[in-house]
Amino acid sequence: MWPDLLRKAKEGGLDTIESYIFWNGHEPRRREYYFEGNYDVIRFFKEIQNAGLYAILRIGPYVCAEWDYGGVPAWLRKIPGMEFRTNNQQWKDEMANFTTLIVDMIKKERLFAPQGGPIILAQIENEYEFVMGTGDAGKEYIKWCAKFAESLNVGLPWIMCQQSDAPQPMINTCNGYYCDNFTPNNPNSPKFWTENWLGWFKAWGNPDRHRPAEDLAFAVARFYQSKGTLQNYYMYHGGTNFGRTPGGPYITTSYDYDAPLDEYGNIKQPKWGHLKELHAALKLMEKSLTYGEVNNTDFGNGAAATKFSYNATVSGCFLSNTNQYFDATLEYQGTKYFLPAWSVSILPDCKQEVYNTARVTTQTSIMVKKPNKADDEASDLKWSWRPETLGSSVRGLGGNFTENKLLEQITTAVDESDYLWYMTSVDITHKQEMTLRVSTTGHVLHAFVNGQLVGSQYGPNGNLAFVFERTAKFKAGKNHISLLSVTVGLQHIGVHYELDPAGIVGGPVQLIGGNITIDLSTNAWSYKIGLDGEKTKVYLDNPDRKWYSGMIPTQRPFTWYKTTFETPLGLDPVVVDLLGMGKGAAWVNGNSIGRFWPNYTASADGCNGCDYEGEYKAEEKCQTGCGEPSQRWYHVPRSFLKPGEPNTLVLFEEAGGDPAQVDFQTVTVGTACSTAEPGKTLNLSCQGGRTISNIDFASLGDPKGTCGSYQKGGCESDEVYSLISEECVGKESCSIQIGENLLGKGNCSNTSSKSLVVQATC
Repeated sequence: MWPDLLRKAKEGGLDTIESYIFWNGHEPRRREYYFEGNYDVIRFFKEIQNAGLYAILRIGPYVCAEWDYGGVPAWLRKIPGMEFRTNNQQWKDEMANFTTLIVDMIKKERLFAPQGGPIILAQIENEYEFVMGTGDAGKEYIKWCAKFAESLNVGLPWIMCQQSDAPQPMINTCNGYYCDNFTPNNPNSPKFWTENWLGWFKAWGNPDRHRPAEDLAFAVARFYQSKGTLQNYYMYHGGTNFGRTPGGPYITTSYDYDAPLDEYGNIKQPKWGHLKELHAALKLMEKSLTYGEVNNTDFGNGAAATKFSYNATVSGCFLSNTNQYFDATLEYQGTKYFLPAWSVSILPDCKQEVYNTARVTTQTSIMVKKPNKADDEASDLKWSWRPETLGSSVRGLGGNFTENKLLEQITTAVDESDYLWYMTSVDITHKQEMTLRVSTTGHVLHAFVNGQLVGSQYGPNGNLAFVFERTAKFKAGKNHISLLSVTVGLQHIGVHYELDPAGIVGGPVQLIGGNITIDLSTNAWSYKIGLDGEKTKVYLDNPDRKWYSGMIPTQRPFTWYKTTFETPLGLDPVVVDLLGMGKGAAWVNGNSIGRFWPNYTASADGCNGCDYEGEYKAEEKCQTGCGEPSQRWYHVPRSFLKPGEPNTLVLFEEAGGDPAQVDFQTVTVGTACSTAEPGKTLNLSCQGGRTISNIDFASLGDPKGTCGSYQKGGCESDEVYSLISEECVGKESCSIQIGENLLGKGNCSNTSSKSLVVQATC
């Protein structure tokens, strides 16, 4: 997908691509390195160069990014004396080893700008100020980071984001929704915005967060109006957290982030197009912004003008209205300008407005899921199944080692699996019912007594630690207790976040019957990492492996399901709808497409509409999906598929689900809407080779509603409708000049100042 994503980014007006380097992906075990496939960092930067773009290398190597453990390998916890991200020699040694490795690889391939490569900036550490504290250790560590970075001799400036005391010559930068008021700690440093959060990530149980295109464009324009130098979108493409890469805990597999290029690589309109027009307007002022002298005029009540003067003939202006409640009319240099509330106008020649952040004229696309229309594809998938082999584990057998205490899960499993078995036995004098009580730090627990599942529980709404209590039958003599603890992504942020525990560390684990409490916390506990199906790689095709057909069990925990399907026709991105499944993981042709948890429903509250005016806060407005599955559809990249051959989908169901509703679909533009003022051009387009099948709505004026739900209220002329239909229907895209040929049609009056609004079906 990389070349296509880079092409769309460049078409959107970007000139630079910024990327983290994920330490735990590249060094999964100490001194064992991996740079293949999605982790081929050299290939990635060469693709950037081939696309004619620059690059920013954010090594970190701590990256946050809602990534598992913040991108830091869990095996570091096994090193005696290790403390993450502080003036700790063990940490500095390992950090230096990995960072040097990356820099040497980049140098060898001549990818730094002084070598003729695309990389123009490099970053060391990441948002450290949030966690450094007030002691000397943090201050000494950040000084060490600066000296170490300089010692690598990359020939580039180094940046430290969110680090107001970054030592020179480090350039401190800003991250956030708005950075116009940011000032570097050195007056000679350029003003960099390394993360403009253009949406927000999603967690299991949360609705989808959206940031309006108007507010995003406003923030960017205000930044450059305030003498900004470099601005980076986080994320321009967020993509998918394949495998076990999501952090959190409880970060979803989707990392769409409401980005201009959505999770699947589709162009998200109007955000992509509105930003493209902004970028073009800004670059018309390139000389003025780069070399110009700045003069500000304050009109009061949030209205202001900023003029960048390069010489007597070259200048560019911004007119801004930061009042979120009231529009403004400004008279500037003898001309009046109308500014909607919370907006910025760009005048590249300080005379004619070419762009206003609040006026969206680009297409709005409503994306839809289309059924799989592959040749001979049956309407229902044919399933087979097999149970996860639990026998030895639930009988306390097959442990890797034994300890007389309850261990912490991360340091025990070293992030090799989400699953860790805690197994013990206890002698009971007589047959009886007892309550099994387990105190766990999370995230999920399945409890077995004498081979039988007695209950499951997870920590909801971010309350990861909980107490599990279930009544179970115990026999006279030896009884086996097996506790399967499950993580759902490791903590990725916070002060000494590596010390946040997971699993049943310390317990207690107790049996309660009548007036008797038996504490099992110091019993002999046997430990086993992972599931049998993980170790034997059930998700890979193996003709010798037994699968069962016929009656398919449903709502059965710890079950593997398998089916085959044809590659969906066309070029549109492919998703699998896992509605009906519980919690688990999925593979297509042996490639992990991530964890699934569609029966975890997003909270019912918070979806209260969306207004772009005023500062954006992800949890307060512009949310959708309340009361719906946190994530229902899962991305299947077409590169995972085999055209013309059967593809295999394997699901591991941990909690109990029904695969009957599982379905493959494609994602494309279903409805396209656009508006244009007189003298401008209206553009409509579908994607993936699809054509416009119908014009649903056309109006001159101010119709009510929004794309997908317009209501008559302007001037709906049959002649205008027919002209647009003739121009657009049957084509992948069309462009219509809004001139007298349209404005004079029909019985519409006073249309000379009205916009044309069109809605089409793809």
